[in-house]
Amino acid sequence: MSDENATGSSADIDVEALTEEQATAELQRLAREIAEHDRNYHQLDAPTISDADYDALRRRNQALESRFPEFVRDDSPSRRVGAAPAQGFRKVRHAQPMLSLDNAFDDEDVADFYGRIQRFLGLDADTAIDIVAEPKIDGLSAALLYENGELVRGATRGDGEMGEDVTNNLRVTGDVPQWLNGREVPERLEVRGEVYMRREDFLALNEAQTSREKQAFANPRNAAAGSLRQLDPGITKTRPIRFFGYAWGEVSAPIADSLWEARRRLAEWGFTLNEPARRCESLEAVLEHYRILEEARATLPFDIDGVVYKVDRLDWQNRLGMVSRAPRWAMAHKFPAEKAQTVLKSIDVQVGRTGTLTPVARLEPVTVGGVVVSNATLHNEDEIERKDVRPGDTVIVQRAGDVIPQVLAVVRECRPKGAKRFKFPDVCPECGSAAIREEDEAARRCTGGLICSAQAVERLRHFVSRNAFDIEGIGEKQILAFWQNGLVKEPADLFTLESRNEAGAIDPPLQDWEGWGETSVRNLFAATNLRRDIGIDRFLYALGIRHVGQATARLLSRHYETLDRFLDAMTEARERDSEAYQDLVDIDGIGPKVAEIIVGFFAEPRNRQAIDDLRDQIRVQDAELLESESEIAGKTVVFTGTLETVTRAEAKARAEALGAKVSGSVGAKTDYVVAGPGAGSKLKRAQELDVTVLSEADWFALIGAP
Repeated sequence: MSDENATGSSADIDVEALTEEQATAELQRLAREIAEHDRNYHQLDAPTISDADYDALRRRNQALESRFPEFVRDDSPSRRVGAAPAQGFRKVRHAQPMLSLDNAFDDEDVADFYGRIQRFLGLDADTAIDIVAEPKIDGLSAALLYENGELVRGATRGDGEMGEDVTNNLRVTGDVPQWLNGREVPERLEVRGEVYMRREDFLALNEAQTSREKQAFANPRNAAAGSLRQLDPGITKTRPIRFFGYAWGEVSAPIADSLWEARRRLAEWGFTLNEPARRCESLEAVLEHYRILEEARATLPFDIDGVVYKVDRLDWQNRLGMVSRAPRWAMAHKFPAEKAQTVLKSIDVQVGRTGTLTPVARLEPVTVGGVVVSNATLHNEDEIERKDVRPGDTVIVQRAGDVIPQVLAVVRECRPKGAKRFKFPDVCPECGSAAIREEDEAARRCTGGLICSAQAVERLRHFVSRNAFDIEGIGEKQILAFWQNGLVKEPADLFTLESRNEAGAIDPPLQDWEGWGETSVRNLFAATNLRRDIGIDRFLYALGIRHVGQATARLLSRHYETLDRFLDAMTEARERDSEAYQDLVDIDGIGPKVAEIIVGFFAEPRNRQAIDDLRDQIRVQDAELLESESEIAGKTVVFTGTLETVTRAEAKARAEALGAKVSGSVGAKTDYVVAGPGAGSKLKRAQELDVTVLSEADWFALIGAP
């Protein structure tokens, strides 16, 4: 593995100390950084950070989203799995998404997991929750599809929605049954699990690689992933990879009532299970099994990096469902990471997309648990002052916590004589503008705004990113070149490049630029023209509005449906006592804090002008509303009072899954108010507006649920 970067906007600030603006910037940084690591890990089989580092980035993202739920981005790591399939294999769409798991890092996290299950299902504290605890295999996720007991297709997880067809390679993989044995095999069954390599096989493979003067693999996981994703199955056949089959996706008939029983059935049909596993009847038993596996970790024949906990009852799993990229009924309890000691050579200050100045420690490279780390976060200037970190200090680098890697502490007795305190700059290192720190904020920000190249380039890079306009062939390198040459200053300029190039306004023309050429330029213009039609949700996300990630952009698009209607509403919403402003605030997931930012953005004349310029070049499509045959599809629903059959979270999740809009207050556009015992002002308001009021039983009858 290679060098670890600690770049980004607010990576240096503890979660509890972040302001809303800092949290938004940090969530964007994490989305970008984790997406790149996902690509390296899942698509290229060449991770640049360790699992512990990666887990810590996700943990920080999760902590941020827990503290600032209204700012969750739709390109958040919590809303996607893995990376897009690589080129070279046919793409396969999974009938059911292949989910990832949320992580636990200590006993308290596991207790919280139990608590969330109890609250969501409305269980009493005394109700037992059986949990199946399985070793978490450090391998590559794969899915095997069987029809009438015969293996017909095998695929990688890919991005969770779309994977790679590696059927021929999986056919030659050890422990993969070509035919299923046993009774009552469903006509159609997708078995999911992990492709891995035993430790002794890995060592033998590397010896063979070295003897043939070929590059050795970094670890068993990389070796297994690289072996499975060979274009030539003959090469895969020579590699000692194996498969644990312990889960399932699409299935034509139920295979069991519990996970424990389902595991037994899978073993009967010929699959090797990830053992040792245990069905635990209490939190104490779960944690006991975790410690048993942690102690036995080094003696197992394969690598594990934690223990996976899953609710045993499958009917409870179905009720719990999933949130974003992960099921509510499962969690991975990761093993602890490590620390190391090294010398801090210097402190650099970087500027993020929102202008936040971020200090980064440049370290003497040090290996921490198999990863070479040379950069680490220093949090903010207050943390530098609190820890009294100075260039030349010997520091302890930790690979667990909110930001990884991070400088945990200074070894004071090793401080060289004459080491000077670090003075945080009061001017932007990129544009020289004043860098100010507002009251009650931990971060210092550049005031340069649009003239600061660090911010402008990042805004444009965000605009063309995969989940925004997704213009193929334009990345950070191209954006920077266009910016430095004065060709692209705002988004609309991207769509006029072709006409300006053909008119001779670009000198020399793009095709004469080093590294370009006729074909490259033609492909660039073709890719840009393909994005002249874009959905309103992508459009809103691409604007880079603070606190408006993909999830919020989708909420806004579903609520307003057209861009003209949205823009008119934002104009009216400048009056804070207007119906339009209240309507925006009432969107479940928006609230007053985000509403203020959105209204403020569209109240800025320069922003509106940039949008008008952009609309001259593109066409923004109306929202694609969720297709559903449900009676409540497209309806606005408000829940009030106490729900007795399900929890409020479960009721909301069901409503949204059926295409409804869940609002926090009753208004003229409300279609249904579901009122339970204790309903107060919302029920009264519904009666005043003659809104249809439903009991909990009426509600379930309406949506066809028990």
